[in-house]
Amino acid sequence: MIDRLPQTLRSDALDNRERILDAARALFAAEGMDVPMREIARRAGVGPATLYRRFPTKQALATEAFTEQMYACHAIVEEGLADPDPWHGLCLVIEKLCELHARNRGFTTAFTSAFPHAMDLAAMREQALTSLAELARRARDSGRLRPDFVLDDLILMLMANGSLHATSTNARVAASRRFAALAIRAFQA
Repeated sequence: MIDRLPQTLRSDALDNRERILDAARALFAAEGMDVPMREIARRAGVGPATLYRRFPTKQALATEAFTEQMYACHAIVEEGLADPDPWHGLCLVIEKLCELHARNRGFTTAFTSAFPHAMDLAAMREQALTSLAELARRARDSGRLRPDFVLDDLILMLMANGSLHATSTNARVAASRRFAALAIRAFQA
């Protein structure tokens, strides 16, 4: 991320930018994407003008804040694709994606198209979905995945998983693991 910044960015401006991103990540993870930009600025200890100067829209802020999670998502899908047993690979992907999304409620919204025009997120999302479709095809061909499974089933599962509410992140992750196990059973042929 820092490579794309102009070389002339002052150290205090860079500090502000990082505080804004840290606050956005924390608030998006805890509260989802509905958190107001002013609350992000307040939590970061900067004025709204500073926030909007760095990130003119919530879409721009979300794109930057979730780039790391998109890379993690892509790595999970690639790990599943690399598994010689496509059913095991798909199960691994479902379990790990559910946990990733449970740890960050805002990421689920971003991944399932809250910001479809955020080019960086959209391109990475499409790449992950293409790889997931290939993994699902291989698992279906192996006879372990239901023949009527479609990729939208997985998107619906992620949306439902993202809607889990619990008093803590640990409780949400535990509920997510149970939900993933139930989804895997439902997807099995």
